[in-house]
Amino acid sequence: MFNIPGLTAQKARFLNRWHARAATRTPAQVKGFVSSPEPRTIGSYARGRQLIGGNYLFAGTLINAPDLTLWQLDVPNAAYAAELHGFAWLDDLAAVGDGTARQAAQRWLWEWIALYGKGRGPGWTPDLTGRRLIRWINHALFCLRGQESDQSKAFYRSLEQQTQFLSRRWHGAAPGLPRFEALTGLIYAGLALEGQESLADPAIKALARECRTQIDAEGGLPTRNPEELLAVFTLLTWAAAALSDAGRGTPKDHLAAISRIAPTLRSLRHADGGLARFHGGGRGAEGWLDHALAAAKVRMSASDGLSMGYARLSGGRTSVVVDAAVPPSGAASGNAHASTLAFELTSGRRPLVVNCGSGASFGLEWRRAGRATPSHSALCLGGYSSARLSEPDRHTGREALIDGPTHVPVEMSSAGDGIRFQGGHNGYVRSHGLTHARTLELTLDGRGLAGEDMLLALEDIEKRRFDKALDTAGLKGLRFDIRFHLHPDVDATLDLGGAAVSMALKSGEIWVFRHDGTHNLSLEPGAYLETTRLKPRAAQQIVLSGMAFTYATRVRWSLSKAQETAIGVRDLSMDDPLADNTEPDEQ
Repeated sequence: MFNIPGLTAQKARFLNRWHARAATRTPAQVKGFVSSPEPRTIGSYARGRQLIGGNYLFAGTLINAPDLTLWQLDVPNAAYAAELHGFAWLDDLAAVGDGTARQAAQRWLWEWIALYGKGRGPGWTPDLTGRRLIRWINHALFCLRGQESDQSKAFYRSLEQQTQFLSRRWHGAAPGLPRFEALTGLIYAGLALEGQESLADPAIKALARECRTQIDAEGGLPTRNPEELLAVFTLLTWAAAALSDAGRGTPKDHLAAISRIAPTLRSLRHADGGLARFHGGGRGAEGWLDHALAAAKVRMSASDGLSMGYARLSGGRTSVVVDAAVPPSGAASGNAHASTLAFELTSGRRPLVVNCGSGASFGLEWRRAGRATPSHSALCLGGYSSARLSEPDRHTGREALIDGPTHVPVEMSSAGDGIRFQGGHNGYVRSHGLTHARTLELTLDGRGLAGEDMLLALEDIEKRRFDKALDTAGLKGLRFDIRFHLHPDVDATLDLGGAAVSMALKSGEIWVFRHDGTHNLSLEPGAYLETTRLKPRAAQQIVLSGMAFTYATRVRWSLSKAQETAIGVRDLSMDDPLADNTEPDEQ
């Protein structure tokens, strides 16, 4: 039987509403916790202060309304509403932890119960309910302090109702992160609330099954989104800790998934502690990755091969992460990017070469632009992306990634004084008859990255396709652009009469980009996309452009520290902790 997306979504919404209202009519049983829960979530003090001041920044939109509560806001879109109803902001208020923060948390929590506790509103979905339960349980002591008996009863009653709803609807969450959120929330509540233990057992088994089916042998997800993998990893460690605190054992599949994911995350970790930004994922909140890895207590080091389809090169204080596999497909490709063979480079605490990131929080056009190949540090041929977006689904608006590379051969080996990555993809074979091959060599001391990009017509049929594309272009050649997007904190200038680019990092390091001199080098405006910002940040990008006339085109380039840059630089410059958030003119 075929599922029609629009009907499936409509059915899910109906079932969520029906079960939400049914759950609120069940007899009350819960009067308290089996034991006092231990908070494990990490909030931001800066964001907490911002919330208290009436600056409500969610899903890339800031609403300044100090006289309104969260539930009085004119919500701009579904993503904004989801962040409100997920209650992750409770972490930020708890991070502030003073009386004012507690009063705000209490007021907004009990207002939610009054307005939406009877099964109404957009928050009654399995994933948001799981996310909300985790926060309510984590911060129960923070929220209940000083409250009257009637308010405590309402709190426990709502927890029980949401747990009952989740026990009936967790399987309605989409596979992947939404279902992991739903099941972890159900396990949390089942173990923590009096009389709800029987609901935990099916959820524990279901979570183990999801670990077995959704986490592959490399410790990766089908979406290949590093930040999403970190979120799943964090949920699994929380669930395992909750089981341990309750004196329960954790299933083998659950523990095995944690053990597989940890080394993969270490491979995706840049030298500054942030995640590589690919396929819709960001760097992760400051310290989140290190905290999650420490909590998991998995000692396995990063893999020598590919991790979730990414290659990692490291030397000295420099890290390079390369997208080295076919892009996600099908249902997993809703946020996927055309980023095959793109790379990022970080030196010490400072990102140098980056990808633009996800533009999802800045509207549809930025979302689409962020997914295209020109928004990545990769080669783009003739203005085409290496994969394309499908037509939006008329029911869901979802745009899948289609016509991407189907073959991405990769080899990692030792170079004379470092490590070598060699990869290729066939994303341009169908349109232009050309295979893109990329070689990257990082020195052991991390002071230099040598690169080579080639466009090759290999087979006779591919040569004929290339000739046809060349004829269509009027024999002027096929234009290609190799882009190197720079982090906004990098100060770049053209040097040596336009033959090189000098880049100064805030640490004081100087890097220089050079090329073989046979193509055109330019420094152009770029953008850096972060969901914690109100608008894209201005940045720069190095663009190496040329024309492909023959069956083999080669471009050589290098990134290296200037000779006068010390081997070890004491990077004492501090980033602005409030840079994420407060006023529009700071963005």
